[in-house]
Amino acid sequence: MAAPADAAVLVGLGSELDLPVVAQAAQEAADHGRPLHLLHTFDWSAAFAADTVAAPRDQAEKLITRAAQLAHQTEPGLTVRGEIVESSMLPTLIRRSEVAFLLAVGDSGMAGSGQCVPAETTAVQLAARAGCPLLVVRREPPPQGPVLVGVDGSPSSHLALQWAVECAGRRDARLLALRVVEYDEDTDAVAEQLTEAMARHTGRDNTVPTECRVVRGDPAEVLIDTSRNAQVALVAARGDEPGRAMLGAVAQSLLYHSPAPVVVVRGLAEAPLTGPGAGPTGDQRP
Repeated sequence: MAAPADAAVLVGLGSELDLPVVAQAAQEAADHGRPLHLLHTFDWSAAFAADTVAAPRDQAEKLITRAAQLAHQTEPGLTVRGEIVESSMLPTLIRRSEVAFLLAVGDSGMAGSGQCVPAETTAVQLAARAGCPLLVVRREPPPQGPVLVGVDGSPSSHLALQWAVECAGRRDARLLALRVVEYDEDTDAVAEQLTEAMARHTGRDNTVPTECRVVRGDPAEVLIDTSRNAQVALVAARGDEPGRAMLGAVAQSLLYHSPAPVVVVRGLAEAPLTGPGAGPTGDQRP
């Protein structure tokens, strides 16, 4: 599917703890030439349970105002829209993601918590069900390391690689494409395939410094460990895991345990590459 030409970077705001999401989403919106849409959902049941009905609504207004101010401070020329919706957060974001360029949310404190993460956590559900790529922002800022992308050879992982190439280019960062293989696989052959895939995505005039790395081991463990030095980690929602319905085990583990921000690339048309320098055929986001 293709996002509309004016599709925004959508931010799901739950509370002031999500303000770090705004700054990073504003940068993404500016980099892609997209507007920023701040969305907060309002629960009237909670409002009636408060000391005064007006207080929760006033807090919601203040949150949107503060988030918009932060977005303008981060990217002064950015078009920013704020909205308060009287609905539940998860179904609203899933519905709105169908026409968004990118959806950005906080991680609900997952990174570094050392606790079991409920499957109904908003970020986890969105990673499985959103209609566009999802950016999950951590509360602690990441290092200025490379852009990391996990590639397993599946069509969806090629889409993640394509998104990562553009991401690295806009950030003026090095791109590290990582392929984790089983112990009985031919690493030389896999390395050649990864290098060829990178060349097809970057083209002849690419100015992004790239590295292709093939490692033996457990894909989730290797990606999580490598992501500790990355400024952002990208992965396909499901990859080459036909037995998984909506969210693959590797994407889920990275989402839970990576200290870096994670982009789960989903909601894009899956098709093979055709020709030198060509991206996947069919509709896609720029």
